[in-house]
Amino acid sequence: MSKQPDKSVIRLDDFIKRSGLVGTGGEAKMYIQAGDVTVNGSVETRRRKQLSLGDQIGLLGEVLTVTPFDD
Repeated sequence: MSKQPDKSVIRLDDFIKRSGLVGTGGEAKMYIQAGDVTVNGSVETRRRKQLSLGDQIGLLGEVLTVTPFDD
């Protein structure tokens, strides 16, 4: 039996890109490494930070909540 990927977890850089806040993964990386991104109110500089459903992501004056993406 193969393990199904957990859709409730996504990497921070992937979430920022898929949410449409930035156009590319490189742009997401830039904002994260510059300390311009918050996760649940705290600055986060790890672009591979694993997010869970309900986490609050802040960037560019926007705050988004992690919800499942429809693939």
